[in-house]
Amino acid sequence: MRRLIVNADDFGFTSGVNRGIVEALTDGIVTSATLMANGPAFEEAVKLAKTVPELSVGCHVMLIDGQPLLDTKKLATLTAARNGGRFPDSLKIFAARALTGRLDSDEIEAESTAQIQRIESAGISVSHVDTHKHTHLFPSVLRPLLRAARACGVHAVRNPFGPRRPLRSGELLARPSLWTRYAEVRILRTLAGKFRRTAKEEGFATTDGTFGVVVTGVLDEKLFRHIAAIIPEGTWEFVCHPGYNDEELQRANTRLRLSRETELRVLTMPEVRDLLADSEIELISYRDLLPQGQPSASKAANPAGR
Repeated sequence: MRRLIVNADDFGFTSGVNRGIVEALTDGIVTSATLMANGPAFEEAVKLAKTVPELSVGCHVMLIDGQPLLDTKKLATLTAARNGGRFPDSLKIFAARALTGRLDSDEIEAESTAQIQRIESAGISVSHVDTHKHTHLFPSVLRPLLRAARACGVHAVRNPFGPRRPLRSGELLARPSLWTRYAEVRILRTLAGKFRRTAKEEGFATTDGTFGVVVTGVLDEKLFRHIAAIIPEGTWEFVCHPGYNDEELQRANTRLRLSRETELRVLTMPEVRDLLADSEIELISYRDLLPQGQPSASKAANPAGR
């Protein structure tokens, strides 16, 4: 059996992103989304989420590229005064701090807790957690994140590591723009074993891995078809970023602009839904990963028609 969660990141980022995510659910194959508790369009996203109860909503914990919810004086290792008290914009800077033990785990846990609780206080049942730019792939971030999630009653987490072959070799060779990203992902994959052990030790449900990270920003129909063809047996996640490239997004700090509209088109194509059905890939949501005994109101999505 092959099961696939299609999760849209950045819910709450802009109005255009919010609208795109809801459309990718109602007209396409998206089953879950992760909400930015400190996103500029958070309140609107909450209202929209309540109109589509079938959407499984998680927390997209931000420790980079944004403003924290807590007082920055309490987050000395996560923020910088010269950056206006914001999180660092550079993933390389964050990674260097994470890998050299310069991030305070209590700060990570406190800020993660605040972000999850803000979503829950808005009346949203948080089904899972992940992080902006997958920062929880670093062990020093993962454990405090899981402590925060468990304290808030959340028991599922994204496995940010992909399979050994996220694309066929021929497709990679044909797209030089993917080579750098692919190399980075391969290097970071050395942390995958530690992630699986930690998630298991902490009692968290997760998937066998994630597709879509390598092709973020360049996804098109052809790439999606190639990915769908190599999804192994098991339960996997496909990470996506649908949305509309409106004026609000153009002013935002992101490299993903026109690509969000391309992804939205791919995710809502009837041919893509048919492809999953023909490949006998069952669409599910993060609610379906909850351990037995945990409440779940979701129904498994059916690629042949939801």
